[in-house]
Amino acid sequence: MSSNDYHFVTRWRVPGTCAEVAAILADAPDLARWWPAVYLQVREIRPGRSDHVGRIIDLHTRGWLPYTLRWQFRVTEADLPHGFALDAWGDFVGRGRWSFVQDGAWVDVTYDWEIRADKPLLRYGSAVLRPLFAANHRWAMRKGEESLKLELVRRHAPSPAARALVLPPPGPMRWPSWPWLAGAAGALAALAALARRGRGAAATADVAPPARDRDARAPVDPLH
Repeated sequence: MSSNDYHFVTRWRVPGTCAEVAAILADAPDLARWWPAVYLQVREIRPGRSDHVGRIIDLHTRGWLPYTLRWQFRVTEADLPHGFALDAWGDFVGRGRWSFVQDGAWVDVTYDWEIRADKPLLRYGSAVLRPLFAANHRWAMRKGEESLKLELVRRHAPSPAARALVLPPPGPMRWPSWPWLAGAAGALAALAALARRGRGAAATADVAPPARDRDARAPVDPLH
C-alpha cells in the first residue's frame, strides 16, 4: 500500500429498520440536507435504474480539516435494503460498500471505503500528514452517525410539533483560513525530518568504529 492509499471500515449502530436506513443513505441528493457537516453540495448527473445502479452523483465535501474535496461516484451494485456499492473518482479514486443488518430494533451499518487520494494535497502530503487525513475521515463518519440518528428521530416524530423539537444536524467545521493547514503541514514536516535525522544519528552511533580507530583508542599496556 502506498502512502496515499487508505482503507477505512466504519461501523454505526442506529435505531430503525434496514429499509429506513437504506432509503436515507441511497438518496444521495438529500445528503447535503441531513449530513451538512460533510456534504456541502450534491447533485445528480445521471439517474440510473430504479434501484439506483448506474446513478452518477457529483459531490463537494469536507471534513474538519480546512480543505474540500470534489469527486463523483457511480452506484455499481444494489441489494436494497441490505446495501449497495459504488465506484468513486476525482480527488480520490476507489470503491465503497454500505451494508445494513437488522438486529432487533437496531440496524448495524458498515461502510467499507478503499481509496487512493489523488488530490495533490493528499497525494503529496500523505507521507507526513497521513494520521491527520485518517482522523479527518473518522471525524466525518462520526458526524454521519450523529446526523443519521437525528434524521431517524425526525422521521419517527409523531407530529410536526415534535419534529420541530429535534435538534438540527451538526454543520461544517469553520476554520479562519488556509494558513492554519500550511503551518500545520510545515510543523509536521519539520518534526518528521528531525525524527529521520535522529534515527540516522542513532544508527551511526550503533555502528562499530573501524579497526584502526578501535586500536587508536585502546589502552596502552605499560608492560609492553
